[in-house]
Amino acid sequence: MARRKFDIPQMYKSPVIRKVKEANKITDPRKKNLAPTTLDFGPVRFLIPRHFGFCYGVENAIDIAYKTVEENPDKDIYLLSEMIHNPTVNEDLQRRGVQFLYETDGTERIPIDSLDRDDIVIVPAFGTTVEIQQKLKKKGIDPYEFNTTCPFVEKVWNRGNQLGQKGYSLVIHGKHKHEETRATFSHSASHSPAVVVLNPEEAQILADIMTGKRPQQDFDKWFAHKSTDGFDPLKDLEMFGVINQTTMLASETQEVMKILKQAAAEKYGEEKVLNHFADTSDTLCYATNENQSATYALAESGPDIAVIVGGYNSSNTMHLVEILEHHCPSYHIRDAGEFDSPAQISHFNQWEKKVVESLNWLPTDDQPLSIALTSGASCPDILVDEVMLKILSFFSDARPIHDVISPFEDKLASVE
Repeated sequence: MARRKFDIPQMYKSPVIRKVKEANKITDPRKKNLAPTTLDFGPVRFLIPRHFGFCYGVENAIDIAYKTVEENPDKDIYLLSEMIHNPTVNEDLQRRGVQFLYETDGTERIPIDSLDRDDIVIVPAFGTTVEIQQKLKKKGIDPYEFNTTCPFVEKVWNRGNQLGQKGYSLVIHGKHKHEETRATFSHSASHSPAVVVLNPEEAQILADIMTGKRPQQDFDKWFAHKSTDGFDPLKDLEMFGVINQTTMLASETQEVMKILKQAAAEKYGEEKVLNHFADTSDTLCYATNENQSATYALAESGPDIAVIVGGYNSSNTMHLVEILEHHCPSYHIRDAGEFDSPAQISHFNQWEKKVVESLNWLPTDDQPLSIALTSGASCPDILVDEVMLKILSFFSDARPIHDVISPFEDKLASVE
């Protein structure tokens, strides 16, 4: 997909991280180098991954949403739900008068029936369900006029539709309550039998039901609440493809595909497997792949701790945390307001699904201290800057920002 330039509000632009990213684009235009960039401030070093932060779909959504608000000052403007999973962006839009029609879990906040046909409704980057689209049309509101659905989510839908026209069922790798998966399931269900699996473990359960190693009754226990009515795992998985929630771990989606393809090969024979299992690996989101690959490289660079900035309901951010926490203590924070000193930090524990407190999280006596610093795809780079600067304030002998960033500024100046 051609990369077009988006109009991102100045308040989200970073004076530090932006220079690192732009300099890396000059030295590595083909994105072959995954080694993190080191910003050495002396007593503390920040390891910055090659790819992180706003992706194409998020920049597209922010561009459309802010232009819509600016160009329609006299209209009531609504978002179906959070535009992206970042509280800074969503709260700013609300301050500008934008109202949310639904909570992220699908709970209704403002009935669509209460809207007028001249109201503006923005579809978030996750997309929306066929049912909600129909409700909007019934009110005379065009659900596609202010549509910020990520193009890569739409690519998944289009691939699913192509398979549906050929008689394939769909297995969706995703979190069934997530906005994107709810939307993908709804679009899939309009043309195909569909079922959602959360992870490779659930994929194996489905594979075992498919091959007769588990009783068919197990399908109801595990999948009845997240499959189309009447889904028959023996009949409907005779021909199927796997599509995904684009923010899931790409390696997990590939594992889900592998497990179910092996089940098809076992049931129908290796030589006939491609008559039953559709290859959909081309639907995996490039940005998710890049960010996760860069995070694996970041983890392997040997950080002492990791700080990951992003919304607490951001699926892609949680997966970055999941990668890093296997290598070092990792703290998922929404912004620099989550800590005031090296003594205590508030951060999100995705396994306990709550914000927790950790003491003595920043070992300032262990010098030089290496910190892996990254963010989710919906997090503005300015928030990463703010986290970095706040951590630097705890090190009185840290080198000045300008001294550390000047080589990147020189690189940028050389091509101007």
